[in-house]
Amino acid sequence: MRLYYLSLLALLALPAGAVEKGFQSLFNGKNLDGWVLVGGKGPGYVAQDGILVCPADGGGNLLTEQEFSDFVFRFEFRLTEGGNNGVGIRAPLAGDIAYSGMEIQILDHDAPVYQGKLKPAQYHGSIYDVVPAKTGFLKETGEWNQEEITAIGRKIKVVLNGTTIVDADLDTITDSAVLKKHPGLARTFGRIGFLGHGTKVDFRNIRVMPVTAQ
Repeated sequence: MRLYYLSLLALLALPAGAVEKGFQSLFNGKNLDGWVLVGGKGPGYVAQDGILVCPADGGGNLLTEQEFSDFVFRFEFRLTEGGNNGVGIRAPLAGDIAYSGMEIQILDHDAPVYQGKLKPAQYHGSIYDVVPAKTGFLKETGEWNQEEITAIGRKIKVVLNGTTIVDADLDTITDSAVLKKHPGLARTFGRIGFLGHGTKVDFRNIRVMPVTAQ
C-alpha cells in the first residue's frame, strides 16, 4: 500500500486558502453547505470571516454530507481556555459518536477546570476513551494549531503541529469490554465532523484527501 500526500513542510509553503493537490476543501468559508448538524445546541456552528466557529453557547455534531472510508483529514483549530470539541471519524448520523463511531479529542487539557479529572485517553488527540495521545505539543491557547488525521484500514494516525501523537492499530484492541463499549471501532466508513460541547473552538482550512490502496 502506498500513500501519496504532501509533507507538513510543503503545506506550510502554500499560500493562504490554497488546497494541496489531491485534497478537497470541506468548508467554503461562507456557509455550512456540505454539512449536516445533528443535535445542535443554540446557534450550532457559524461561518464567520472564513472561519468555522463553534460558539460557547453552541455545538452539537456537525458532520459532512459525504462519507469516507480511508482518508487524510487536515485542519487548523484554535482553542479558548477550557475549549472542548472533537473530530468524529467514520461516524454515523446517530448515537454518541465517541462510541458509535470514533472521536479524536480536541481539548485544552491544561486548563484548570480539567486538572485531576482526565483519564489518559481523554487528552487532546486521543482516540477518545480508547487510545491515549502523547501530550506537550499543543500551542498556547488562542494560537492556531495544525492537525492531520489519517485513517487507513485499521491504522489511525494523528499528527499535531508536525509531531505524531497517536499511531494506533485498532486490531491490537482486543479487550472485550472496550470493544462492546465502542462498536464504532469496527466501522470502515462514515462521516467526518466536529463534535462540540458548548465551548468556543475555531476551525479553518478544513480539507480531506480520500485514499485508495495501490
